[in-house]
Amino acid sequence: MIPLLASSLTFVAYIAATALLVIRIRRLARGLNAPVWPVLASTGVALALHTWILASTVFGPGGIHLGLFNAASLIAWQIVLLLLLASMRRRVENLGIMVLPLAAMVVLIGPFVAGTQPVPEHSDWHVDAHILISVLAFSLLALAMAQAILLSVQERSLRHHQPGGFIRALPPLQSMEEVLFQLLWTGFVLLSLALATGLLFVHNLVAQHLVDKTVLSFAAWLVFGILLFGRWRFGWRGRIAIRWTMGGGVALILAYFGSKFVLEMLLGKSWG
Repeated sequence: MIPLLASSLTFVAYIAATALLVIRIRRLARGLNAPVWPVLASTGVALALHTWILASTVFGPGGIHLGLFNAASLIAWQIVLLLLLASMRRRVENLGIMVLPLAAMVVLIGPFVAGTQPVPEHSDWHVDAHILISVLAFSLLALAMAQAILLSVQERSLRHHQPGGFIRALPPLQSMEEVLFQLLWTGFVLLSLALATGLLFVHNLVAQHLVDKTVLSFAAWLVFGILLFGRWRFGWRGRIAIRWTMGGGVALILAYFGSKFVLEMLLGKSWG
């Protein structure tokens, strides 16, 4: 029952980190002092416990075991890790208001469903490298999607002259946009590398049920590429940037989890 124990402890740690973040946001909104270190420390504890889960479920003999919920757990862990590291340099910890509860739900339901699905094993290190790059790319672009949601809330509030409450705890709009495009650029480069390594090292896409995933991933890559070109060439920002980010994010979610859900949960098949 170690995975269940680890899952329960990790869930509690993520919820505690979320509660501390909410308290901090409320204090900042009232103009009070609110240090960030309790949020980061509690997030670090949750991340360490989450690592315990991954060590017993995802990484094992034969390579990386990535069923639907194992993949979700690994991606959630990667997103939280990136958020924790970024929060030590930039004011992005408020993204945890969306990221931390989602990570908590993933680790909570994992022990009850992950073991019921077929999980493929990859012995080829090239394929394992492709998977890890893909996970990192998805994690960064998922953070960009979360940043776009916060930016949308902030932009709408300022447009309607309602800059109070939660909005007061956020960095200036320009800083929020800078963080968004930093995440997009980095994620786009990694997504490009993931697609390139996938074409080079993953063979027989039809037999492995990867055609839909590949097409949707290329669609997401195209959307993000157009957005970044528009930013560079035409200075796209604000609602245009938000909409394109959300569009690319939805395509990427469908690529990573849509086909996987249909194959594993509905058809009883597996793929990497």
